[in-house]
Amino acid sequence: MQTGYSGARGNSPRYVCARGKQLYGTAASCQTTGGGRLEKTILDQLFAVLEPASLEATARALAEADARYRQHLAVFGLAVERARLEAGRALRQYDAVEPENRLVARTLERALEDKLTAVRRAENDLRGQQGRRPVTLTDAEVTWIRSAGADVRKIFGAPTTTIIERKQLIRAVIDHVVLTASAEDRTADLLIVWQGGASTALQMQMTKRGGGKATATSEDTIALVRRLAQHYDDTTIAIVLAKQHRRTATGLTWTRPRVATLRAQHGIPARQAGPETVTPHGQDVVVVPITQAEQMLGVSKATLYRWLREGFITGEQLTPGAPWQIRIDQALRDKIRPAVPEGWLSLDQAAKALGVARQTLLHKVQRGELNAVHVNRGRRKGLRIQVKHDQPGLFDTPR
Repeated sequence: MQTGYSGARGNSPRYVCARGKQLYGTAASCQTTGGGRLEKTILDQLFAVLEPASLEATARALAEADARYRQHLAVFGLAVERARLEAGRALRQYDAVEPENRLVARTLERALEDKLTAVRRAENDLRGQQGRRPVTLTDAEVTWIRSAGADVRKIFGAPTTTIIERKQLIRAVIDHVVLTASAEDRTADLLIVWQGGASTALQMQMTKRGGGKATATSEDTIALVRRLAQHYDDTTIAIVLAKQHRRTATGLTWTRPRVATLRAQHGIPARQAGPETVTPHGQDVVVVPITQAEQMLGVSKATLYRWLREGFITGEQLTPGAPWQIRIDQALRDKIRPAVPEGWLSLDQAAKALGVARQTLLHKVQRGELNAVHVNRGRRKGLRIQVKHDQPGLFDTPR
């Protein structure tokens, strides 16, 4: 299981089994449990076995585990020696064959390759066994544990004891812990496997759900989520809430699982998959997300965002920070051309022809005093402006 941290200060541990979700993206987390109560339960068992009456048995178990490891290691070492001996015999037979006996030579060559493969396999098994060596204590460490006696808990929690030293003590006694959490009855079955092979089974009560914390979420946040859920998924909703600096009832930032939990608690349905295009009745208009507008108009997102700032196109947001919805009508389609119309000038050329600044020229385009189109193809992409010979300049009065 992996360790995660949450809470207002980010110091509340939690253990989550989410490898399937990370690797495949479809499997949900198989189990999860809070870390505080779990760690306290395991440490209580640890300190119990480190009581003076249990220390001698623990030291003997560690010694027996090391002895069994050495026995197993010797077996793997003998297997390597046997494989090397057989490979050497096969090599001598191959070297002794006459080159003219091709059939025999090929047979011996295949036998030699099989023996060499067996050698590599035996060596890999030996290295794997060497990597599984159990934790052993030096004589000084065993003497220290025995002398510590009932003060192990006090030493473990002392401010002068570092995190590394605490981990070393735990790993010297505990091999691994198996946890099986039951979300229905909120219990967790623990199996603590000690160094040496002994194990302890126990059951831990998990934290109860509920407590009415969901009602502490502000009503305007709930109403906003209800409105956003009609159009966006939980990930997008979490991004919008984060942009508005909203927090959960416990002061945490919004994430996709927390949005999903809030929806479930308040009966807010998720967005139904389907077309995101909205067509107002009786109009040749569609309202689409900015990604779809990018494809329909043949321009980049950066251009669309710039057009929104400059007022070249019209867009709307359900709330500040929400994704933009672009309004595309025939007038906007007419402003997008695949080629430059005859006689139309670029922004710099039009500003020079009229004797005005670029920003002044853009204001004239926004007010509708000048016709402009955007060319979305070829090497001459960009804004093109229609400048007539009688077009008024900066100090001219339009007729």
